[in-house]
Amino acid sequence: MRLSLTSTSTRTFVLWPACVAVEQRLARRPVRPGWLLLLALGYGTYRGAGAYRTHHGGGGPGMSNPPAALVTSGVYAYTRNPMYLGHQLALAGLALATRSPLAMALFAGHLPWFDARARDDEAALQARFGAVYQRYQRQVPRWLPGLPTRAAAQENG
Repeated sequence: MRLSLTSTSTRTFVLWPACVAVEQRLARRPVRPGWLLLLALGYGTYRGAGAYRTHHGGGGPGMSNPPAALVTSGVYAYTRNPMYLGHQLALAGLALATRSPLAMALFAGHLPWFDARARDDEAALQARFGAVYQRYQRQVPRWLPGLPTRAAAQENG
């Protein structure tokens, strides 16, 4: 396994936690281990969703090698971006476990970054899959299951 700092997953799941661990050690702040479960859940969501997408739609990693088929089942039936959501859960877990200013800044800074990245990916998927993807966008929220999609909210007034 080769780690690259240009890889978003390497930064989210290896580099940022290591930097925060050093900061915690230097500041002698305690870690709240219960919140580390959220970090683990984020990593599991990222890995599981990626494996599911590759198995059912091909492609990967990321959109540099787009899927050959649109994946709308499994976790993708509940959120259009489960891999990015996994990153965000992990960063939230890191911030909550450490209460580190660095971890909180990383989490807050990555929210708009992942949103912009998801929007770019969705534009590429819409260009690739057309009306089928638009229908999927109307049915499944970008981020959190249970939240209305923007299209559904516009239809309801």
